[in-house]
Formats: sequence, C-alpha cells, structure tokens
Amino acid sequence: MADTDDTDRRYASSPCMAGDIAPGYFDPMGVDPEQARDVARWRRAERARLRAERQEMRVDARQAAGAALAGHLAALLETRLGGAQDRILSAYWPIKGEPDLRGEMGRLHAAGVMIALPVVEVKHAPLVFRRWTPETRMVRGDWNIPVPPPEAEALIPDIVLAPLMGWDDAGYRLGYGGGYFDRTLAALTPRPVSIGIGFRSARLASIYPQPHDIALDFILTEAGLEYESARA
Repeated sequence: MADTDDTDRRYASSPCMAGDIAPGYFDPMGVDPEQARDVARWRRAERARLRAERQEMRVDARQAAGAALAGHLAALLETRLGGAQDRILSAYWPIKGEPDLRGEMGRLHAAGVMIALPVVEVKHAPLVFRRWTPETRMVRGDWNIPVPPPEAEALIPDIVLAPLMGWDDAGYRLGYGGGYFDRTLAALTPRPVSIGIGFRSARLASIYPQPHDIALDFILTEAGLEYESARA
C-alpha cells in the first residue's frame, strides 16, 4: 500500500457529533403522517420479501453475482472516478445474503486504496468508519456484524459502498430501516461518492422516497451500472 502522510488523511469526528444534527431530522416533515405510516408499513413488508428471496438464492448464483459485481466496481472506480488509489473507500462486511466483495476489498487494499468499514458506535447517530486491512482482528459489532476494533484508526471516506436491500431507477436505496446510511451522508461534508451494491432482482418501481432519503450517486448490480446521478 502506498505511504500516506498524516496530513493527507481525513479523520472522523467524535461519534458524539450526533448532537449537531437537528433532532427532527428523521421526522417526515412536509409529508402527511398517514402517508408516512403507509410507506413505513410497505417498506417493512418489502424488506421481508426481498430478504426471503435473497436467502433463497443458490450459493453458486450468489458467488457468480459477487464476482460480476467486483468486476463492475473495479471498472466504475477506474473509468468514472479516476481510480481509487490514495483515497479512502468504505466497504461493508456481508450479512444476510448480501453480495460478498471481501475479495475485492483485499485487491483494492493491495492496490493502495485505504479501506474502512462502517461501525455503529452510538445508536441513532451517524456511522463511524474504522480502518480495515486483511490483518485486522475483527470484533462483533451491532447486529453481530464483524467490525474493526475500537482502537482501529477512524477515517472519513471519499467513497462509500452501500449494500442494497432494494433500489429504484431514481437512485434511492431501501436499506434495513435503521436510517444509519442516510444520517451519515447528511452529516458528512463534503459528501462522499455513494455506490449502491445489490442484486438486479431487488429492483423496485419506487421506494416512495421520504424527505430524509438521499439518492445514491451510482447503483451497481451483477448486470452492470444501473443508475448514475447527475451529481456524479
């Protein structure tokens, strides 16, 4: 990995920065309360349906999709973002049938990309990103997800990968319902490039975006690039 001066690294603020975000950030301001409840119920049902479908995927099909996604991600980083060397990229540790890009994490690390993983350190607050290398001894974090230990270096990513439970053609992501990803994007300045990673079968006509939902910059599936925002 290429050497990086301390002055070039972008360190994360204390996770206590949650207090800097308006308390009503996740209130559906400007949306009819009944409509907001209907959307929330619909999303819960869609998450359950999509999770069940994903869990039913054959192992070889999931592995093939992960390999295809790794190739599409490498191409996107190179052709659209000018490469990721000497930049900080937040990946994710796969759970519940998510596409497995851990091999690509290792390849990017070897190519000089600084890899971070998201960590829930304070409930209902923005995520903290801690440095990962193939030698990192992981610990169990929120939802029992393996994460880097508390002593791992805290970083602010230039690029974030966001696993998708569902997605739509407007670039919106259906996640697990905790709101962590949207909180984090809203809190980071400048906002990192966001890349959704998911299966093509998880495409929805719409996630019925609410005021707190933030569209992604790109969405990738095993079929390739599905969405690119004007911001990108």
